[in-house]
Amino acid sequence: MTINQVIQIIWAVSALGLIVLVLLHSPKGDGIGGIGGQAQLFTSTKSAETALNRVTWALAITFIGLTIVLSAGWV
Repeated sequence: MTINQVIQIIWAVSALGLIVLVLLHSPKGDGIGGIGGQAQLFTSTKSAETALNRVTWALAITFIGLTIVLSAGWV
């Protein structure tokens, strides 16, 4: 296994993880109910959602960084 293949596997796993984590997020918009200011009544960020945000950002940065490395041919 070459280093390029290992990076491609990590890239694919981060892509799949990113898809799953984005789908796990709770929706922020309330549709037409957000027009009257009702949407800001119940917007509390829980610790689980904060951790989910951090992991999502870490995977997004990993995915974008590996995309740049793989597309530039630096490996």
